[in-house]
Amino acid sequence: MDTSDLYRNITDFAHDTPHWVQSAFEVWTEYGLLVFGLLYISVWWRARGRRDPRAVARAVLAPLATALVYVASELVKSTVDEDRPCRAVARAAASLVPCPPYGDWSFPSNHSAIAGAAAVALALAVPRLALLTLPMAVLMAFSRVFVGVHYPHDVGMGLLLGASLGALAVALLTGPMTRVIAAVQGSGIRAAVWFTGPGPARHP
Repeated sequence: MDTSDLYRNITDFAHDTPHWVQSAFEVWTEYGLLVFGLLYISVWWRARGRRDPRAVARAVLAPLATALVYVASELVKSTVDEDRPCRAVARAAASLVPCPPYGDWSFPSNHSAIAGAAAVALALAVPRLALLTLPMAVLMAFSRVFVGVHYPHDVGMGLLLGASLGALAVALLTGPMTRVIAAVQGSGIRAAVWFTGPGPARHP
């Protein structure tokens, strides 16, 4: 798949935007994934207070599913060995951030895969978060092309890979994780119960 022309169009557009827009995209592409990290913590904290093992399981699975997706993305990267467009595309505008070194391959975009997985996993834990996390994932993917370090097909496949594998991981692991959480909540181990929350109220 050749998306070089679209890559040129987007990077040309990036250079035509005001400096503050370029700076905002540079900050987002570098640090935006940290926002997903804060959401993981927020969703976990909310879930542990609900006395619902399934809610806690979904909250715990969100970062775990994202980590699994990252590993899968890295495996694909090491197989495809696609060079970065900031080196490979002739007559393209210079990237707004330093081009990653040779050997840090382009396909798929890890940032996009992580964002896609995080967006879907968080939305499965708290459905109304989809209105926030899905646009965030798309913006992360677009930013990787905007700053010049990925082709459009890199980020598109990254989003697809992340969202699909993230959803699959949560679907397959929610049941087992719920049983683990319930067992921990009933264990009486203080530190473990603090992490999971007290679980359903027990009536005498």
